[in-house]
Amino acid sequence: MANTIIRTGLLSLMGACAVVTSVQAGGFSRGDADTDILYEDGTVVLRGGYVYVMPDRGYDTVNGASGTDDAFTDNYGIPSFAAKFRVSENFSCAATYTQPFGADSTYGEQAQAADRTADIAAGGITGLLGGNAVKEASFDTDEIGGTCDISFAAGKGRLHLLGGVFTESFSYTEVKDFGTLEMEDSSAFGYRLGAAYDITEYALRAEIMYRSQIDHEASGTFTSTSTLAAIGIPTGSVLDATGYGSLPQSLELNLQSGIAPGWLAFGSVKWTDWSVLQTLNYTIDGLGDLEKNFFWRDGWTITGGVGHTFTDKVSGALSLTWDRGVGTGADIVTDTWTLGAGTQIKAGPGVLRLGGAVSYLTEGEQSVTDGADFDATADADWAYAVSASYKISF
Repeated sequence: MANTIIRTGLLSLMGACAVVTSVQAGGFSRGDADTDILYEDGTVVLRGGYVYVMPDRGYDTVNGASGTDDAFTDNYGIPSFAAKFRVSENFSCAATYTQPFGADSTYGEQAQAADRTADIAAGGITGLLGGNAVKEASFDTDEIGGTCDISFAAGKGRLHLLGGVFTESFSYTEVKDFGTLEMEDSSAFGYRLGAAYDITEYALRAEIMYRSQIDHEASGTFTSTSTLAAIGIPTGSVLDATGYGSLPQSLELNLQSGIAPGWLAFGSVKWTDWSVLQTLNYTIDGLGDLEKNFFWRDGWTITGGVGHTFTDKVSGALSLTWDRGVGTGADIVTDTWTLGAGTQIKAGPGVLRLGGAVSYLTEGEQSVTDGADFDATADADWAYAVSASYKISF
């Protein structure tokens, strides 16, 4: 019986630290749907969790001058919930919720001044009005999905065929000198497909999972400030706004295997099609067509780690993740190295997971010639994340 418990614990152990390392991935990546719950024992399995991330990226120089602003990246949290239902020995389904993408930034006075200076130098109506600096920008997504698993006995293990659909909402807010833009898309549909093979006896699993691209068409409003009164738009005018953009498809390979009694090695490789996000395009009635530049390249995320079961109630894991920065100079999104640690504890009627991670963000730069609003550099920075989740099985 003890060996069975240990093997089962090993098969789910990597999740204890994977959840905090995945949110430090490049681009706007945040949470992943908890489809791993499909492999958990039990007719009904419920798991809920929360991750809190504390990035600390700031400008070291702005237009050649030493940076004086605080970090422009804001802290954020990611809730997650999953419920698995086993219909039969060969068929299970899971309902999941998470926030797959997002970003929150607040820019200081130095960055705003540099933004306005660039607008004035560029001329046009924006320059004549004194520039239109970004003060705050954020977007959020929510994903609700369902994924099913059909499995068959194959050799010493089982072959799994995975598939499902999800709906993703999108909301975007940008506060600038000229006013506040708010747009949203209440739902856009996508799908995921995958396959896996596992042998519980050896704590072995290999899985490949594809998540589709999502194309959003958003609508909303722009509320003007007094600045635009000079061109005949009264203060507080509410103008219609529409926009569109795409969030990327991804393909991920996950591997894990027992390597010695009570020991597990795991790793993953993930490709994310961030090159689909070249610009965010939007139109404001009366102000015309506008765009926000990204010009990103594809992202690659590689993770390796090891886990150990100390007792039939307590296990732990360590992981190291490298994420290739997707920025090409329109902003500063650089390579990231993340060390993650997690523990899994049988507590009460269920299982408690606790995790933490520290990320090293490599130095980088952005430039006007590459599409940035202003020239800036960033030294190496640090980011931190903590997570907790609890699982109950019936």
